[in-house]
Amino acid sequence: YFKPQQGVMMAVETQAQYTTSYMMNEEHQYMTPEDEWDRDLLLDPAWEKQQRKTFTAWCNSHLRKAGTQIENIEDDFRNGLKLMLLLEVISGERLPKPDKGKMRFHKIANVNKALDFICSKGVKLVSIGAEEIVDGNTKMTLGMIWTIILRFAIQDISVEETSAKEGLLLWCQRKTAPYRNVNVQNFHISWKDGLALCALIHRHRPDLIDYSKLKKDDPIGNLNTAFEVAEKYLDIPKMLDAEDIVNTPKPDEKAIMTYVSCFYHAFAGAEQAETAANRICKVLAVNQENEKLMEEYEKLASELLEWIRKTIPWLENRTAEHHMRAMQQKLEDFRDYRRVHKPPRVQEKCQLEINFNTLQTKLRLSNRPAFMPSEGKMVSDIANAWKGLEQVEKGYEEWLLTEIRRLERLDHLAEKFKQKCSLHQSWTSGKEELLSMKDYESASLMEIRALMRKHEAFESDLAAHQDRVEQIAAIAQELNELDYHDASSVNTRCQGICDQWDNLGTLTQKRRDSLERVEKLWETIDQLYLEFAKRAAPFNNWMDGAMEDLQDMFIVHSTEEIHSLITAHDQFKATLPEADKERMATMGIQSEIVKIAQTYGIKLSGVNPYTNLSPQDITNKWETVKHLVPLRDQMLQEEVARQQANERLRRQFAAQANIIGPWIQTKMEEIGHVSVDIAGSLEEQMNSLKQYEQNIINYKCNIDKLEGDHQLSQESLIFDNKHTNYTMEHIRVGWEQLLTTIARTINEVENQILTRDAKGISQEQLNEFRASFNHFDRKRNGMMDPDDFRACLISMGYDLGEVEFARIMTLVDSNNTGVVTFQAFIDFMTRETAETDTADQVMASFKILASDKSYITVDELRRELPPEQAEYCISRMTRYIGADGPAGALDYISFSSALYGESDL
Repeated sequence: YFKPQQGVMMAVETQAQYTTSYMMNEEHQYMTPEDEWDRDLLLDPAWEKQQRKTFTAWCNSHLRKAGTQIENIEDDFRNGLKLMLLLEVISGERLPKPDKGKMRFHKIANVNKALDFICSKGVKLVSIGAEEIVDGNTKMTLGMIWTIILRFAIQDISVEETSAKEGLLLWCQRKTAPYRNVNVQNFHISWKDGLALCALIHRHRPDLIDYSKLKKDDPIGNLNTAFEVAEKYLDIPKMLDAEDIVNTPKPDEKAIMTYVSCFYHAFAGAEQAETAANRICKVLAVNQENEKLMEEYEKLASELLEWIRKTIPWLENRTAEHHMRAMQQKLEDFRDYRRVHKPPRVQEKCQLEINFNTLQTKLRLSNRPAFMPSEGKMVSDIANAWKGLEQVEKGYEEWLLTEIRRLERLDHLAEKFKQKCSLHQSWTSGKEELLSMKDYESASLMEIRALMRKHEAFESDLAAHQDRVEQIAAIAQELNELDYHDASSVNTRCQGICDQWDNLGTLTQKRRDSLERVEKLWETIDQLYLEFAKRAAPFNNWMDGAMEDLQDMFIVHSTEEIHSLITAHDQFKATLPEADKERMATMGIQSEIVKIAQTYGIKLSGVNPYTNLSPQDITNKWETVKHLVPLRDQMLQEEVARQQANERLRRQFAAQANIIGPWIQTKMEEIGHVSVDIAGSLEEQMNSLKQYEQNIINYKCNIDKLEGDHQLSQESLIFDNKHTNYTMEHIRVGWEQLLTTIARTINEVENQILTRDAKGISQEQLNEFRASFNHFDRKRNGMMDPDDFRACLISMGYDLGEVEFARIMTLVDSNNTGVVTFQAFIDFMTRETAETDTADQVMASFKILASDKSYITVDELRRELPPEQAEYCISRMTRYIGADGPAGALDYISFSSALYGESDL
């Protein structure tokens, strides 16, 4: 019963050869061909050791139930007593009474009884005899025990139509399928890492093992964990050694199957209990579901019957309504009943029948008695009640439609009556008040004539509405004949319309008479209105012009102009008496109109149709003219005084401006001549200019006084002055130019002194440059244009080409102003004639200080130069980068070049 291993100890114990499996079931072959027991395999000591230990432990797990155990599997079964006891324990049956003797034949007899019992269970033993067991043949004994294990521990295992080994293997695969690193394919190497055993335990008892902490690379630890937990908590003895399993390339399959079968039987009881509980729960669930269906049927049947009971009286009610809206509401309620309320009940009735049939089917299938509903709730009872409901429903619908058609005709007539009455009353609304109005008493002639035309149109409209009144009376008569429920209100309304119609005819004739009488009176008043308008219009225009002239804003700039205005105003005042006579004549016409209106009771509207002017307008404007005349007199006299004061201010400003303006001009000319013609040294020129500057500053008080007079003139709005040509702006500009010119001239002299001192130019050379510049300064403004400058250079011996002259112009006119100033001329001439320092000269000086080195130190600079200049050089010189210089050495060569804007040497 070991795996085939050819060539292993073939010459040893030839008596152990077996050609086929030693055990066969009458109907089943317990072992597949590769699992057949071959005697050659019995010689593998590793497998024999595993089987010996496993089978011994398995036997003891059953023998201990009888209070005994074995120590040596091949010795302790030799007398057959414990073998028979083992079979009785695992089978639960009694074997024949064993022989008590200790002779060999007693032992063989007992072993034969055991073997006979095994054969009686359908196991065919091949080549296993009692003599081999009694003689202690290890291989035969192990083979016999394996036969017992197969029959009593493995054969009865059944999982999904598979049994024995295949069933046990399938059971293990199903239980361990969810676990990582577990893949049970056989009963040997699939169990070497111990994870499969731990997974079986965790699947059924997760409280015993924390599977997440197990590691695949610790097979011995995993196996020992499974062995210890199974022995301690599952009552499965330790049948294997972890080291034997791990160190064997292919563990013994029989030993593994034996041990694993113990787990199957250990957990089979729990699974059987679970199966039983599931079966009970299934039965109870079916029963509960049936009871629920019964309760739901009773509830639905009760609700449906109660709804039918309440609905039928509502459908049997045939009380008619007087209003179409009420009957339509009944029809709408019936439609809601059909669309909303009844469909769910139809569904409930259908569902009730379905539930009843389903319930009866389930009861029949589960062998339960048929369901009998409560009295009156049978399906037939519900069907009868439903039939009665539909009959009543049909009659109710027919009655509703008939009644609605009857009310529809009455409502049509009533609505037509109301519509015609409403139209008539809408037309007559306000007509009586309109005919009773005395609007003609306050209307103009045109309005009276318009009212007459309007009244004639109304009379035509009144005659046209006679037919509608007759139609209203006819409809009211028909409604009375048809016994309309609200006939009394119809009659009342019809009578009111007829009475109103008669009253309208009477009022229409009265209004015509009144309009004709008032029209004649208004024709007379209209003639007077026209005459008033003809005379009032020109007089009103005269007053408008007078008021405009009296309020006209005038602007004068001299006393002559204001005296001219006073003369014109005196001429206007002389025309006022004649204007007052025209006003009195115009107002007399209005008095005649008022007299006629008062005599005949006519209410004047107060509006003349021929003019927008009213008598009050004429009066108000005349009063305004009379009020404005003295105000104009006062304004003219005030303006006379103001113009006299302005004239005094003009003369005062002109007197000062006529002195200051020429003085500024004179000083400007003097400064120009000083800068060109003054002789002597530059210092003498500076002193002379300083004296000029002080004299100008001392004259500032006169400018300030003139500013004060100018401010008074502006406050008095004086903007012209015929007494002088100088304005304050002219004076300010001239003063600022004077200050700028003297400051610029002084600065030029100062720059000449600096140039002379820096360049070493003598006073004679400067005088010569001045003489040459003045000669070619044709405009005598201290500036030469480019042509004059070229002529000046040629006169001084320069041989100029276009390129050379262009270069010189960039030096003297860097800003491209188009002129050459004296300072620029001096700078150019001194640069051409005087010696100047260069970068090479400065570099040579630094080299002397540095003792001919190409660098200079900080100490040397501070020793040879004043402190300020030394620190200036230190802060700006770059570090010397040559290899021959000490740390901190400075580069004076690049510094010298940078001073003159040259690149480093």
